[in-house]
Amino acid sequence: MTKVGETVLEIDLRALEHNYHYLRSKINPETKFLGVVKAFAYGSDSIAIAKKLESLGAEYLAVAYTSEGVALRNAGIKLPILVLHAQEVSFATMIENCLEPSLYSRAIFSSFLKMAKDLGQRDYPVHLKFNTGLNRLGLGEKDIDFILASLEGVDQIKISSLFSHLAASEDLNERNFTISQIEQFEKISSAVLSKLKYRPKRHMLNTSGIINYPEAQYDMVRSGIGLYGYGNEAAEDEKLIPVATLKTIISQIHRIEPNESVGYNRAFVSNTSKVTATLPLGHADGIGRQYGNRIGQVCVHGKLAPIIGNVCMDMIMVDITGIDCKEGDEVIVFGQEQSAQDLASSAKTITYELLTGISQRVKRVYID
Repeated sequence: MTKVGETVLEIDLRALEHNYHYLRSKINPETKFLGVVKAFAYGSDSIAIAKKLESLGAEYLAVAYTSEGVALRNAGIKLPILVLHAQEVSFATMIENCLEPSLYSRAIFSSFLKMAKDLGQRDYPVHLKFNTGLNRLGLGEKDIDFILASLEGVDQIKISSLFSHLAASEDLNERNFTISQIEQFEKISSAVLSKLKYRPKRHMLNTSGIINYPEAQYDMVRSGIGLYGYGNEAAEDEKLIPVATLKTIISQIHRIEPNESVGYNRAFVSNTSKVTATLPLGHADGIGRQYGNRIGQVCVHGKLAPIIGNVCMDMIMVDITGIDCKEGDEVIVFGQEQSAQDLASSAKTITYELLTGISQRVKRVYID
């Protein structure tokens, strides 16, 4: 672990390697592994994570938008990159950078096919996304005939994969729904495969799907949150290691007397003598106002210190009464001492939101 004198997000690439190998142990050796590195690799560093995954042997990467894929290409990443939310305005840029679009509607499919024709492409890899119950993006069973007819006599594009997305794979109370999604995807994908002269890959499982439904791994699996150390359930979290640790320091210590207030709008008024510490991070760094007023807490020398008063843009104040510490001492906001899951849960949100919300102004440091 690094010793710092400022707010940093420490990215442990050894933890990423551990998580990658753990998740791979859940699938067949021949099953391909796609690492999801969208949203700055879940708030960490998409380039550093992508390079590590490439070195570990991952076969694919995925991003949400074209600009994310372009950044990876500019950094020298050679792996195939799936763009999950392909948009017409960036199709030419996508082709220029050898990024592979998810085609999720008739309009998007037709538009990309036209672009591929206009740019003289041949066998350009594309992915067909099917909606099986998440109802977010995706083609339906009713679109199969349209897609197959559109592919007749066409050599500008080639279907690299057929895929769908599970809606509740982490919730075993929704097992029947998940099974119905898998069955629907099997029906749809089999219908498409039966009409093609080649065999695209199929993939459906996310992190929780890998853990709970390995029988549906098909040709490839996709993992996002699991790579970063969170398995959506306590038993799996114990087997994974958080990649990101958010650290800061104590800028100043105050002694607060009874009836004195702390922070904006006097949101905290002390009824006893207290000792508080001011830390150099706030809602501009991703620690939102919902964590204020004793909802969230940080870790000071192994002891939890609640956030008091309103979270400021660049600072938070915490109650360190009874904790032996001094100005300049290190503070852990989340990591192994207090997981991002624990902090997020305190504010009734999810790990994904906390991790991806960490501002790009927070310095990234690396362990490998």
